[in-house]
This record gives sequence, structure tokens and C-alpha cells, in this order.
Amino acid sequence: MKENASNPIYSITPFTLLDYAHKSACILWFAGCNMRCLYCYNPEIVLGKGTISFSKVISFLHSRKNLLDAVVFSGGECLLHKNIMELIMEIKKMGFQIKIDTNGSKPNVIKTLIENRLIDYVALDFKALQENFKHITQSELFDKFEASLHLLLESQLPFEVRTTVHSELIPEKDILKMVAYLESKNYSGNYYLQHFVNGVSTLKPLGHSYQKLDSQKLSSARIKVCLRG
Repeated sequence: MKENASNPIYSITPFTLLDYAHKSACILWFAGCNMRCLYCYNPEIVLGKGTISFSKVISFLHSRKNLLDAVVFSGGECLLHKNIMELIMEIKKMGFQIKIDTNGSKPNVIKTLIENRLIDYVALDFKALQENFKHITQSELFDKFEASLHLLLESQLPFEVRTTVHSELIPEKDILKMVAYLESKNYSGNYYLQHFVNGVSTLKPLGHSYQKLDSQKLSSARIKVCLRG
């Protein structure tokens, strides 16, 4: 496996039971992102450089065989890295299940991963409605996100849609519109809302988030809103 000249991975969380339901996993945090979400909790990862090479990751995972079920690829945006396919293939050969956390900006990579059965679960970030997407993410990648959503809906791959909610950026009326948007795309099942955690460093200083969400009020006939955090 060829590896990048640089070290793409910022850090490794060696063990978690929270990031992949019903699985023991580790998390690979990839440096760099093509969005600059105002509420981002990981500015040091998004703006920083990696410190860990692919070869060190493989060595680490060899020591965790039969101890972990899965590997979570997160970031930043893990699918930006040019050798991501090779790394996923290598880890898949080792017997681990693979979960991808993604902003959906690389639908072509997602398509290839699905077609080659290299991933087992995807968490797709629904950052905002199209009219607010550029302001919140500082990018013009809504069409890419939408393409990724369509790919996942057409596949048989288990996936979830999730949104981080700050009251200044996504008020309750927008959440209702986001639920309606997902319904219009024939998404059904759980839609996860993650409360913004006050008092943490973010890419842009934000005020206190006061929003208290009622999951039953926000849910629809086909979409169950689930709160995290």
C-alpha cells in the first residue's frame, strides 16, 4: 500500500463504544476539511496537520485484532485524502468493519466504496438547508451533499443522517424544514440532532446556544428525530 508523503491522521482514539452502535471501535481523526463550519468543535483538526502515517495506523490495528470490531474514519473530512481507498481496503482485509463520518462532499468516493463493499456504515452530516449552507459551512458544496444522500438512499448500506444544532444558526423552524426536506427525498427512520455544547472552542466565536429541542414535536410520520448530547 502506497502512503501519502505527509502524515494524514491527526490523532487516534484507541477505544470507543459510543461512535459505532453495538461495536467496539477506534477512531482515526483525519486532518483537513473542505468546509469551515462555524460551530466546528475540531478547529485544531480542520486547520492543523496530521502527525500519524498510514503505516503506523496499520501497525496499531494489528495490535488490536480480535479486540476491536470496527474502525471509524472521521475528521476533518476523511474522504479528502487521495489514498483513502487503499487504507480502507487494507483495514477491511484485516477483518474490521468500517464506519465513515462524512460531510458528503465526495460522492464519487462514496459511490466507489459502496460498489466495492468496503464500508459497513455511514454517518452523513446534514449541515444546513441549501439557503443557509454557504453561510454555515463557508462552502458551496450542498449539491455534493445532496448527491451523496441520493447514493446512500439508493444503496442497501445502513446509514444515518445527523445535524449539529446551534440556536443562532439553526432555529427550530429550520429543523422542521430539514425534516421535510429529508421526507421529500424519501428518507425514513432516525434523524439525529446533536446539541451544540457550549463553552468549547469553535472555528468562529459563537454565542450561547439556548435551544431546547422537543424530539416528538420535530418528528414526522416517517422520520423520528433523536437527540444526542
